[in-house]
Amino acid sequence: MFEFYRFRFHFRAAGPVHFPAYKSGNIVRGAFGGIFRKLVCVPGCDDAKTCRTRATCPYARVFEPRAARGDGPSGLADWPRPFVFRAAHLDGRTVRAGEAFHFDVHLFDVRDPALPYFVLAFAQLAREGLGPGRARAELAAVDQLDLSGAATARVFDGERFRTHGLAAPNSVDPTAPAVPTSRVRVRFVTPTELKSGHELAERPEFGILFGRLRDRISTLRALYGAGPLEIDFHAMGERAAAVRMTRCELRKTEVERLSSRTGQRHPLGGFVGEAQYEGDLGEFLPYLRLGKWVGVGRQTVWGKGELEVEDGVPEGFSTDNERNAGREARPARPPLY
Repeated sequence: MFEFYRFRFHFRAAGPVHFPAYKSGNIVRGAFGGIFRKLVCVPGCDDAKTCRTRATCPYARVFEPRAARGDGPSGLADWPRPFVFRAAHLDGRTVRAGEAFHFDVHLFDVRDPALPYFVLAFAQLAREGLGPGRARAELAAVDQLDLSGAATARVFDGERFRTHGLAAPNSVDPTAPAVPTSRVRVRFVTPTELKSGHELAERPEFGILFGRLRDRISTLRALYGAGPLEIDFHAMGERAAAVRMTRCELRKTEVERLSSRTGQRHPLGGFVGEAQYEGDLGEFLPYLRLGKWVGVGRQTVWGKGELEVEDGVPEGFSTDNERNAGREARPARPPLY
């Protein structure tokens, strides 16, 4: 099983809070990191990677995790962070004073999810201000969610943190017995960048997409959960490479962020849209569905690489087909690239 927690942080805006397009996750992530560091780091700490107390520092463990001697899975020195943010629904939106808004956090360290630090950091962040205008807000509540999005427990009510209120984590079995499936459509909900070798892939060929998902899921499980996946990586990779991409309708996004610490600009873009695949896909479906929760590719921590999957797609259907039964589908559009 792959286990993880989902939490929804509910806020109420005291003034107008603006989230620029494709930057909501980065705004949340950057602000969280700065507040978290101020709350827990010892005075005089300039770099969590070299800090003398990093072995016991919550900030280093959660926000800048690193192998003690570079001996992580596959020799990883810098580990993937044990969380991702889901805030894309706020992209391009301005929340008015008095309005409620929320974003979600997925935590992969099921042994010690560090939830109190997230609650403390976001409560302080809301008081100090959020977004480009630093508008203030109030952290009203935090709910634990199941896979459907239903609340299973209220772990913070705006005043008190309920330390013993957590329900069991969500679980998905990526090695579940395969259900025969010959066609799937994958929608890249947020900007996605996939590496093939040392280069960024121009198209999400299935072998590349599955390989990056499989490796991310196994690494997160190895570092923060029950251990690495016990699968034949090579054989699965060969079978994934045999799956064909039959449609590709994507568009590229060009977005940058400015680091408040270094003053440097970093790209946040990638492709969004959808691709359709055909082949023997049953064994890969659980991995694709986990992409909704863990993300895939670069910069997943602030919400990039979120997937949605639809299996059993009739041939010729495209993104703007009517999805309700009994409605006639419109003609498929040609791929954008």
